[in-house]
Amino acid sequence: MGGVNTEVGTDQGSDFDDALREQLASGVDVARAAVEEFASAGVGGHLGSVVEAAFTTTHRFTSELPGYRGWYWACVLALVPGGDLTVDEIALLPGADALVAPEWVPWERRIRPGDLGAGDLLPPPEDDDRLVPGYTLTGDAELDDAAGPIGLGRPRHLSWEGRAAAADRWSAERGPDAEIARAAKGHCGSCGFLVPVAGALGGMFGVCANEFSADGQVVHLEYGCGAHSEVEVPPDTAPAVAEAYDDAAVDVMVLPQQLAASARARSATVDSRTHSERTPGESDLGEVASEEPTTIETSSDRERTREA
Repeated sequence: MGGVNTEVGTDQGSDFDDALREQLASGVDVARAAVEEFASAGVGGHLGSVVEAAFTTTHRFTSELPGYRGWYWACVLALVPGGDLTVDEIALLPGADALVAPEWVPWERRIRPGDLGAGDLLPPPEDDDRLVPGYTLTGDAELDDAAGPIGLGRPRHLSWEGRAAAADRWSAERGPDAEIARAAKGHCGSCGFLVPVAGALGGMFGVCANEFSADGQVVHLEYGCGAHSEVEVPPDTAPAVAEAYDDAAVDVMVLPQQLAASARARSATVDSRTHSERTPGESDLGEVASEEPTTIETSSDRERTREA
């Protein structure tokens, strides 16, 4: 059986004594029977009980239901002086390591940049602080013609908050603090590939038209890269061109040391071949012995030997 927590976070009153606490804590069987009747299956061991308010105790049981790892059954028992244990509430609750669904996110907050596709509609919220009412055309041709180029002829246009948010987004990747911008010697504000932007944001941003850089992207005027229109490579930093090497104009010379070494190598080769052509077991001493003359005894020699 699990442990019992008899601490109460509220004012218990004088009628809630130790005897009532013990009676509530010992109602494990009553709580289990109620949970098993409610759940039919999936009720595990008793995890303990906790006194959450006067005259009530919550008993917890492990949940063995498939798909509810880390959850537990909670059964609240109540008891008044002179009465019997009663079941107040039964619930299946998540524990500390329970597998639960992610926090609910409203639909209007689920959209992320890049989610909008062909045919999708995404109207702005009614209270969108990025937009403010625009200038309404008056019918005065001269006045309306002056308002059109600066964007005042639209029902709504960007507010100060909308422009500030756009500036923050555009500066995050292609702003003056980018690594490539800090290493660049020239900035976009002086580059011939910059297309100016009209309106209030034109004082900070433009559009790059260099196909080898941030082509078609909004860049900060203090952003920069190595493809600036005024970049020049100093002549002394140009890679040197290697001169052609004509090997036909080279005379090959053999040094005396090379000739002597070649002669020694040939002599060693001849000696090794002569040694390898000898019969097995034949030695230099045998060759010398075979060259000595052989003595032949004649009949006159035998006669002189007998007379002596």
